[in-house]
Parts: sequence; C-alpha cells; structure tokens
Amino acid sequence: MKLLIDMNLSPRWVEVLAHAGIEALHWSQVGSRNAPDTAIMHYANQNKLCVLTHDLDFGAILAASGAETPSVIQIRADDVSPEALSGALLKTIRQHRQSLEQGALLTLDPLRARVRILPLG
Repeated sequence: MKLLIDMNLSPRWVEVLAHAGIEALHWSQVGSRNAPDTAIMHYANQNKLCVLTHDLDFGAILAASGAETPSVIQIRADDVSPEALSGALLKTIRQHRQSLEQGALLTLDPLRARVRILPLG
C-alpha cells in the first residue's frame, strides 16, 4: 500500500512512513499546491494510492461519487504532526491494511479509529 499525503499535512510524514516501511509521497511532489480535492482523488485513484488527509471533504467526495477507490485516511485531531500521531496512525494502518487495500474510509482521532468500506451508502 502506498500513501498520498494531502497538502494540509506536513511533508515530514513521508519520512516517518518510510521509516515504518510504508511508501508515501506528498502532494507537493506531484501536483499543484492549490489543486482541488477532486484532482488529488483522481491522481490517487489512477496511481493506486491511499489518501492521507486532515480534510473532511474527501469523505464527502467518496459519499457523493459512490466510488470504491481510492481509500482515504482522515485524521481528526488538533495536533496532526507526526510526533503526535505517528504511533496511532501506524498501528491503525497495520490493523486495517486489508480494508484500505480493498477500498475504505478510515477516520482516526486520538481515541479511536472507524472504518467504513467503500462505496459509502
């Protein structure tokens, strides 16, 4: 599984994820800083990437489109830095890897993770 990190998260996530054996790239490496979320979703879908974001719009896009991919991991926390969330995120990715590879919306907050299989209905 490869991750595409949205602009609203630090590029430092790339290194943290790589250190854990997860391939990732930051949107700033491949796209325009002001690209619409739909462009990011399209790129992720075309390149078989899972989107990591702090933006709730990605879940809305999945719901409105009825899409089965790409998977999206939404972080819902005040502190979205790798220092604050890397442990919880890595644990959650390991636990839900199969769902993410098949198509899922995973929401992670400091207390729990929720997974919804795609398409959202």
